[in-house]
Amino acid sequence: MFPTGFSSPNPSAAAAQEVRPATDGSSSSSSSSSSSKKRKLNSNSNSTDREEVDAISSCSSLLSKTNSSSSTSSSVSTTASTASCSSSGVASSNHHLQKKLRFEDSLDFIGLDVKMAEESSSSSSSSPAASSQQQHQQQLKNKSLLISSVAVGHHANGLTKAASSTVSSFANSKPGSAKKLVIKNFKDKPKLPENYTDETWQKLKEAVEAIQNSTSIKYNLEELYQAVENLCSYKISANLYKQLRQICEDHIKAQIHQFREDSLDSVLFLKKIDKCWQDHCRQMIMIRSIFLFLDRTYVLQNSMLPSIWDMGLELFRTHIISDQKVQNKTIDGILLLIERERNGEAIDRSLLRSLLSMLSDLQIYQDSFEHRFLEETNRLYAAEGQRLMQEREVPEYLHHVNKRLEEEQDRIITYLDQSTQKPLIATVEKQLLGEHLTAILQKGLNHLLDENRIQDLSLLYQLFSRVKGGVQVLLQHWIEYIKAFGSTIVINPEKDKTMVQELLDFKDKVDHIIDICFLKNEKFVNAMKEAFETFINKRPNKPAELIAKYVDSKLRAGNKEATDEELEKMLDKIMIIFRFIYGKDVFEAFYKKDLAKRLLVGKSASVDAEKSMLSKLKHECGAAFTSKLEGMFKDMELSKDIMIQFKQYMQNQNVPGNIELTVNILTMGYWPTYVPMEVHLPSEMVKLQEIFKTFYLGKHSGRKLQWQSTLGHCVLKAEFKEGKKELQVSLFQTLVLLMFNEGEEFSLEEIKQATGIEDGELRRTLQSLACGKARVLTKSPKGKDVEDGDKFTCNDDFRHKLFRIKINQIQMKETVEEQVSTTERVFQDRQYQIDAAIVRIMKMRKTLGHNLLVSELYNQLKFPVKPGDLKKRVESLIDRDYMEREKDNPNQYHYVA
Repeated sequence: MFPTGFSSPNPSAAAAQEVRPATDGSSSSSSSSSSSKKRKLNSNSNSTDREEVDAISSCSSLLSKTNSSSSTSSSVSTTASTASCSSSGVASSNHHLQKKLRFEDSLDFIGLDVKMAEESSSSSSSSPAASSQQQHQQQLKNKSLLISSVAVGHHANGLTKAASSTVSSFANSKPGSAKKLVIKNFKDKPKLPENYTDETWQKLKEAVEAIQNSTSIKYNLEELYQAVENLCSYKISANLYKQLRQICEDHIKAQIHQFREDSLDSVLFLKKIDKCWQDHCRQMIMIRSIFLFLDRTYVLQNSMLPSIWDMGLELFRTHIISDQKVQNKTIDGILLLIERERNGEAIDRSLLRSLLSMLSDLQIYQDSFEHRFLEETNRLYAAEGQRLMQEREVPEYLHHVNKRLEEEQDRIITYLDQSTQKPLIATVEKQLLGEHLTAILQKGLNHLLDENRIQDLSLLYQLFSRVKGGVQVLLQHWIEYIKAFGSTIVINPEKDKTMVQELLDFKDKVDHIIDICFLKNEKFVNAMKEAFETFINKRPNKPAELIAKYVDSKLRAGNKEATDEELEKMLDKIMIIFRFIYGKDVFEAFYKKDLAKRLLVGKSASVDAEKSMLSKLKHECGAAFTSKLEGMFKDMELSKDIMIQFKQYMQNQNVPGNIELTVNILTMGYWPTYVPMEVHLPSEMVKLQEIFKTFYLGKHSGRKLQWQSTLGHCVLKAEFKEGKKELQVSLFQTLVLLMFNEGEEFSLEEIKQATGIEDGELRRTLQSLACGKARVLTKSPKGKDVEDGDKFTCNDDFRHKLFRIKINQIQMKETVEEQVSTTERVFQDRQYQIDAAIVRIMKMRKTLGHNLLVSELYNQLKFPVKPGDLKKRVESLIDRDYMEREKDNPNQYHYVA
């Protein structure tokens, strides 16, 4: 293997001879020479000095036929009268070429540096003819003349041309002044020896044939390169290029016969084609190395001619690959190998890489191979996609698609051209994914989501992202899944107890899938929010009520499930679900009722947690939403201060008795509405109530106190056979238990008459004392429910491991009546809000159509409302003369001032 180009040898070298003063003898002999020419330089008017012209002799020698190195020497000598030039000819020719030098003062010459040191000389001069030589010799002795000459070796078209010489003349007009030189080329060009062209081509032809036949070359490569350079320098380039093309074409034509045999196996055929191509490339590199000078001069200057390498490609393409039989067999063989590899067989990848590189170099890759390759790929994967979608489950199918894409990517890197990457990958994606998007999602998405298969979902999203419209289809199915799954949680009344926890778990699961699998895609986040908002409001009001109760269960004392940090995180999650609810007023009503119980019965787990939840609600719904809730906390704090003052008041009054009374003063507007219940309290309690009433009204005149017995609670000290116990009970439970200080056994009717407790409440109270875990009373006959005629006795054998026993948990439980009344109260409040909104709108607009009024109401109201309900409220306001209908147009309303 040889380099693709040789550096062009430079046969020129210049030497500057030292300038020496001419002797008298040399002056006289030079003056008699017939080939010399003198030029006398006129001095200025003030000087009669004259100088003789220094002659510069330049010699050059031509490149010999035997390709020996040549050099050009330029010598500078000073003579009195003449300048002579001689040159040695080609080896076979001894004639001399002469060139006379002509001086032109007006031209610049770069490369010749002339310096003179002038001496003062006498201004007077004798006759020029008589004294010129003597004067000239004297001046050369007295002056120091330095001439630095740079020989110019002009290397063009492979032959060295002699450097031109010129003479510098110096004028005497002014001391120290320098004159300019001009160098001219030889007028005649050296000629090539006879038969040089034919003999040289024969050498080159033999060398090319030796390369093509893989035999040794007789001649030195440098000698061959120089021969090409010599031919190119003498305008033989066109013929040389034509001859070279012909010999290459003849050799390539001879190669085609070996490929026309039908007996060759496809792989053997491919190997044979590859070997032919590799040999051709190696040969063209060698040939180009020899003819590099031709390639870089003649071919480069002719834009219509292909370079030697491109000429070789063109010939190979024309006579080998463009043969239809050869081309078809080559492409068929390549496609067969790729198909085998796709089926899992091992193939010679280096052979494929070499052949496809050949097609690319010959510029037939796209036309002859790529089009057919993509058609075959499309057909293969279309059939494979249809078959595997029927046979495999979605996770297996997705992994297969991913594997196929990786394999094709590897083929592009290994042996396919980069231009094939985009259409190939697009074909695989279209046939394995694009055609089956909906089928994949319908068959397997729900299964993947139900089982929370994170890796498979990540792969699904990754693959669908590659296909146009894939993410959008996935998004639609994602929304449908959330709505369907969420609806099963919300709509089924049997799941009411676990609804909120299931919603929180489902929200966590969905968030995790979005973060990990869907790469936090904003579209999926927004779609999830819309889907949650849709399904959670399919059942109006109930989710809001259940969320309020769930918060109550978490904030109630005795909840040891979570630390403060976990409780805070749980409240944050609850607020996310809370945002999706339309009927936030239902949540507020139930949350307020439960908060009141926690505060009044002393069951709140943490004041910090309560206030944290309050701040979250305030941030979410505004200050108006939480103003009443905040008022409840203020009442509790004020009550503490009042009780401190009351205790001091009691100490000053010296009231006898061992009952310690604690009263909470509640502002009616802040707290839920409670139905007053008159009960028969012991005289000691009644007396304490009167004392507190006197104390409080003495400080706050004009206020009215109303006692709410339903939320009162007491601590009773009791003695049993086992010992003393403290019972933490409600006020109603206290009244029942105190009766057993007066007797051993009482019936339901007797207890009811003595205490004055409402029948339903009394039954619940007795049930908690006689049928619960801590059975302080004994019921006969035994049973879970309290029936008419049941009798109760004190359980003297009561045992419990704790000293203080809580039996008032029944107070915290919500009755069906409470739930119904709370819901009804919410609906009543909504009617007031609708009425207020209608009047507000009509007062501003004065006249408005029914449809526009309904539209405005939907914008202002923060809870869901049916059009029929709005119509009823409009009718109610018309009846109450807040507005009236237009006589001619019943759908037009007017505000009545």
